[in-house]
Amino acid sequence: MVLQAKNIKRYFKNSENINKALDDVTISVSHGEFVAIMGESGSGKTTLLNCLASIDKPDCGSICFDGTSITELKDDQISKFRSSKMGFVFQEYNLLSTLTVQENMELPLSINGFSVSEIKSKTSQMAKKFHIENLLQKYPNEISGGEKQRCACARAIIHEPKIVFADEPTGALDHKNSIMLLEVLKIMNCEWDTSILMVTHDITAASYADRIVFLMDGKIKTEMNYNNQKPEEYKQLIYNNIMY
Repeated sequence: MVLQAKNIKRYFKNSENINKALDDVTISVSHGEFVAIMGESGSGKTTLLNCLASIDKPDCGSICFDGTSITELKDDQISKFRSSKMGFVFQEYNLLSTLTVQENMELPLSINGFSVSEIKSKTSQMAKKFHIENLLQKYPNEISGGEKQRCACARAIIHEPKIVFADEPTGALDHKNSIMLLEVLKIMNCEWDTSILMVTHDITAASYADRIVFLMDGKIKTEMNYNNQKPEEYKQLIYNNIMY
């Protein structure tokens, strides 16, 4: 098991009341599994992802990642753990604007102490896999949204993390680039055996996952697995779970 969270609770308080963003959620991700989290706005999707990825801390519950209880780690330990074990793909790409595509890709390797020769070799290999060799010397503001997201995916996996967290990765892309990105994520999952946990509101995006977890009001409403259905049948089942 790569990730296992038990009885996660997360509250947000204001002057008038307490909002239960996550209400006793238990979830796990196996090695090499592609899991999607779906739900309406305000259902707790991103809050759950942030807690599982150690970006946010739950108020209650435990999270065990790759054999380590991350809820017990200190901030500096969490930061080091996150940079070595996890990869991230966000809707807004989060590429550093002052760095070239190549430098953005090299950053996780530098942080994790790879040698200069290893950095050069891995960057070259990853650029070829993602078909972005011609973009390496460009800056983020010089490339398209689809190209940015491919660069972000390359950066997310270049240091060989145990899991990639993706928060609405297709949200800012048109249909063509969304499909290209989803195919890249599927390759990451199937060919490189990378676990993926993706938050999405999009049925097509969710249909690339092996398992889908549906949230409602901070709780897991239901789950469903891909059982070799035809693509349209799988999408219809996802739709049915969203609607009912």
